[in-house]
Amino acid sequence: MAGTRAASAASAGSSASSSGNPPPQEPGLGELLEEFSRTQYRAKDGSGASGSKVERIEKRCLELFGRDYCFSVIPNMNGDICGHYPRHIVFLEYESSEKEKDTFESTVQVSKLQDLINRSKMARCRGRFVCPVILVKGKHICRSATLAGWGELYGRSGYNYFFSGGADDAWADVEDVTEEDCALRSGDTHLFDKVRGYDIRLLRYLSVKYICDLMVENKKVKFGMNVTSSEKVDKAQRYADFTLLSIPYPGCEFFKEYKDRDYMAEGLIFNWKQDYVDAPLSIPDFLTHSLNIDWSQYQSWDLVQQTQNYLKLLLSIVNGDDDSGLLVHCISGWDRTPLFISLLRLSLWADGLIHTSLKPAEILYLTVAYDWFLFGHMLVDRLSKGEEIFFFCFNFLKHITSEEFSALKIQRRKSLPARDAGFTLEDICMLRRKDRGSTTSLGSDFSLVMENSPGAAGSFTYEAVELVPAGAQTQAAWIAALSNRETRLQEVRSAFLATYSSTVGLRAVPPSPSGAIGGLLEQFARGVGLRGTSSSTL
Repeated sequence: MAGTRAASAASAGSSASSSGNPPPQEPGLGELLEEFSRTQYRAKDGSGASGSKVERIEKRCLELFGRDYCFSVIPNMNGDICGHYPRHIVFLEYESSEKEKDTFESTVQVSKLQDLINRSKMARCRGRFVCPVILVKGKHICRSATLAGWGELYGRSGYNYFFSGGADDAWADVEDVTEEDCALRSGDTHLFDKVRGYDIRLLRYLSVKYICDLMVENKKVKFGMNVTSSEKVDKAQRYADFTLLSIPYPGCEFFKEYKDRDYMAEGLIFNWKQDYVDAPLSIPDFLTHSLNIDWSQYQSWDLVQQTQNYLKLLLSIVNGDDDSGLLVHCISGWDRTPLFISLLRLSLWADGLIHTSLKPAEILYLTVAYDWFLFGHMLVDRLSKGEEIFFFCFNFLKHITSEEFSALKIQRRKSLPARDAGFTLEDICMLRRKDRGSTTSLGSDFSLVMENSPGAAGSFTYEAVELVPAGAQTQAAWIAALSNRETRLQEVRSAFLATYSSTVGLRAVPPSPSGAIGGLLEQFARGVGLRGTSSSTL
């Protein structure tokens, strides 16, 4: 249903949390994780019991998006556009109040946007086109796969030609890809110009300027053939007008080492000397000046520091002064890409900049369902191999609670006079910490599930900071906002770990030779921090 009103999607009422109880759990989160851990989502699989579960998940996502945004829906009911993208692709148009939802007027022509998507999708690996998923300050944060290489592009265009009766719906105009175009190597430049030209048109339509490439390779090679490429090595420099960032990040295989180390990311360093790793870190200087990071040392960073620094970079781009959007991609766009999309969504939400009405349990459901499940992350396969990048994402939230990752800190530095220095956040927090225990240990963080957390009830917005006069009051509001950020992220993490341990936990642990179920549970509990250890906590 093109141009769906956000008002209709938000018809389900929001339930109020009961005071004095643990942070409320999203009712369907357990079912979502159960379904996610059993099967990979496919847009064409919409029948049977599993289909009804998926429909509930999709409906809930639309409801949660509709709380704060007016949006249109790009239909993908049978995977017609992409087989492992949501059947209802949400195009966020603008933030809205309850009153505005009744008078929603779409700012896009969905049919034209869908046509542009159909034409551009062949440019990307597995047809995973550039898709906007987050809207902040009028900017689109997008996700996709990397560019398709010669092998995949010709393979898919040839398949489409021969199995559609000699025609490809994606090219149904006078500029169709002809049979001559598909002849091996005879029309390389022409075909690449055409499909990548449509990809660039879609990027410009979404006002994307920054492209962040997480691949550790320049091109993905299989059986001696370049099956994927990337913008940074496009020989014709078609993407020269964009700001390209090469920020190589380990693939999902590396996260088996994370699990094998009892879920300890500290001290876990990727081996950059492997033969297939040939993409260097490359970031324009103007994007690094304010971050105070020595990027030349990136190969010595452990997994925690590397993820933190990359997230700081992405947040600084999002919070820049221009109106340009951002694209994040890896190879297929369903492992490393959702990791950073999810962290961006949760970080910006914790600052009160997006999804301002959603509670911790609701934003957790939305990002698990939409950013991971409905965009095709293969959790079943990853669990079977011990490649726990999905678990890492939410357990990692404990490492981004500080002011270093807050968009409010960036805004404050831009707007406040130098005289408003005062105490640092650390000074204030030392006075307020009391006897809370470690903020980096789930052993203490998990107790949040058993407490009433005052920061979860309200949503802080940056506008509130701007309305307070500069000086002590402004600093107090800023401190309160950052304290709220920490509490909210801790609650998301705690809610995730509680549900994950009761649904997926056993599948994340290798079988015990003795078959002792108690030992399996205890191993997982120690790994995620639900049990203390004598040496360290997660």
